[in-house]
Amino acid sequence: MNTTRIKKRDLLLYGVISKGGLSWEEYFQKIEQSIDAGVTIIQLREKNMDTDSFIKLGKKVKKITDKKGIKLIINDNIGVCKEIDCEGVHIGQGDISPTEARKILGEDKIIGLSIQTREHLDKSIDSDIDYYGVGAVFATTTKLDADNVSYSDLKALSLGSKIPMVAIGGINRSNILKLEGTGIAGVAVVSAIYGAEDTYKESKILFNLAKKTFFKGGGKEMNTVLTIAGSDSSGGAGIQADLKTFTMHNTFGMSVITAITAQNTTGVRSIQNINKEIIEDQIDAVFEDIYPMAVKIGMVSNTEIIKIISKKLRNYDAKNIVLDTVMVSTSGHTLLEKEARETLVDELLPLASIITPNLPEAEILCGFEITNEDEMKKACQKISSYYKGYILIKGGHLETSKKAIDILYKDGKYEIFENDFIDNKNTHGTGCTLSSAIAANLALGGSVEESVKKAKNYVYSAISSKIDLGNGKGPIDHMYKFNLGGKN
Repeated sequence: MNTTRIKKRDLLLYGVISKGGLSWEEYFQKIEQSIDAGVTIIQLREKNMDTDSFIKLGKKVKKITDKKGIKLIINDNIGVCKEIDCEGVHIGQGDISPTEARKILGEDKIIGLSIQTREHLDKSIDSDIDYYGVGAVFATTTKLDADNVSYSDLKALSLGSKIPMVAIGGINRSNILKLEGTGIAGVAVVSAIYGAEDTYKESKILFNLAKKTFFKGGGKEMNTVLTIAGSDSSGGAGIQADLKTFTMHNTFGMSVITAITAQNTTGVRSIQNINKEIIEDQIDAVFEDIYPMAVKIGMVSNTEIIKIISKKLRNYDAKNIVLDTVMVSTSGHTLLEKEARETLVDELLPLASIITPNLPEAEILCGFEITNEDEMKKACQKISSYYKGYILIKGGHLETSKKAIDILYKDGKYEIFENDFIDNKNTHGTGCTLSSAIAANLALGGSVEESVKKAKNYVYSAISSKIDLGNGKGPIDHMYKFNLGGKN
């Protein structure tokens, strides 16, 4: 790799644009927006444009890229590259050879080459090129003549070359993380950026995902987790409990506050819901900058808030969603009215990887009373008839059991978690903490089953620590590992 012509970081988010059905205003606007949001290099791919028109277009785009300080690459057409004096050209297997391209362009121009196979790589190994474009890696409508390149193929090609590689083909925010570990320098993106309604927002998200996935310089990366929940002024539950839990799992926690409560260990004094526009802005601010690898949802108190959260999570294609179905307290107090409950089931439930209802909430979801372990299992079956993710029913103090029983269920498979009861009245925030611990472990790469097991152990230890704060039902010890006031 000739670092005087191109640096590896220039390839992090490689934008490929063609005019297609865009107006000229949209075309230039999208190029500027994508660069402002993080695109590190631009390629013009105008296969059906005559040379004179391509030259005129290239000159206009070159003014933009020069002003923005990034490199401009022309697809295939070496004549256009020379005429507008842009930084380089990208050629395919059926185009001019890299050796001939270098003779024509000289030593200062960048040359990229498309490959799909080891044979392509070996044939070009002695060519004076600067990077490879490898693909298509996912299904795409823009490269009908290219066979899909598997993860293992991509990794093998990357490891077998000293020249950096850029993956291309069908890449978007939902699959970019699947390319981690392949050794590539970055991704080339076409329609996910330039076909998006909001090019700036999509480019920003993809840039942050690409930076986390492929660029390992500039400091330590952390696994990221978002809590969408209410604030507990006493610090035992809600976002405060979630953020402490995220920290204790060595993840970077972020928050979207849905409601503010005035409460302490003796009870809740007042609640004020956050304006839905502010909730929407909070979600945008997080996802557009530090994309969360898991999301925990707690207190969502009305229909409008539930709808805006579900809409945004769908828009951002959020993954690893843990829904703590906060509807009824363990004492039977209603926390969510009937209409909002129905919206939660219709809008948020389908997005969740796992839901964590307590017994009263599970009764609402299944439609019958739960008094023993068999009925917990039947409740899992009933809920699974309309919800396809994992179900964790928290048994709490079942009258028929001498142990604390939780049941995890999916696709006909049950996993029973049994713990001895701990003689400790201070269990405020247990449900919030369990769901946030599951989310943290999912963000760290664990499976749902593994994440639940680790979360259960964390909560059990936090209760066992037996801190005693306040005059009522106090919090558990989120920081028991530091033994801050605990009795471990």
